[in-house]
Amino acid sequence: MRDQYMRCGEGFLICYSVTDRHSFQEALEYRKLIQKVRASEDAPLVLVGNKFDLQMQRKVTAEEGKSLARQFGCPFYETSAALRTYVDDAFHTLVREIRAKERQKLGIVRERKPHKHSKWWRLRSIFALVFKRKRHTNYNS
Repeated sequence: MRDQYMRCGEGFLICYSVTDRHSFQEALEYRKLIQKVRASEDAPLVLVGNKFDLQMQRKVTAEEGKSLARQFGCPFYETSAALRTYVDDAFHTLVREIRAKERQKLGIVRERKPHKHSKWWRLRSIFALVFKRKRHTNYNS
């Protein structure tokens, strides 16, 4: 069943726990398995080190994660699912990697522009700032 998912998947997030060295070592094995099942090395991929909020229990350094991502030729994120930190960023990056791969297959060359945030993101940021400031002033009153 897992092989079927790997064969049909358009892109992959390979996650490991920064608090568990064994899971980090397994990331390499998953990459090899994806390559074997898909018979190609060019599947869109993002490497994710999760639980970065647990710094006191850390067993895998950020530099080791970056090094493995360079070896894979893919983006790297350290996330915290518990705090929802950088989780969306990792998924959005995977979607961008998948889309870039599709454009490459179709022979569409598109110049990379600096990433601009959407109007929704900017509006959300403004509201977050306003409400954060409002809560902060309530505590000081």
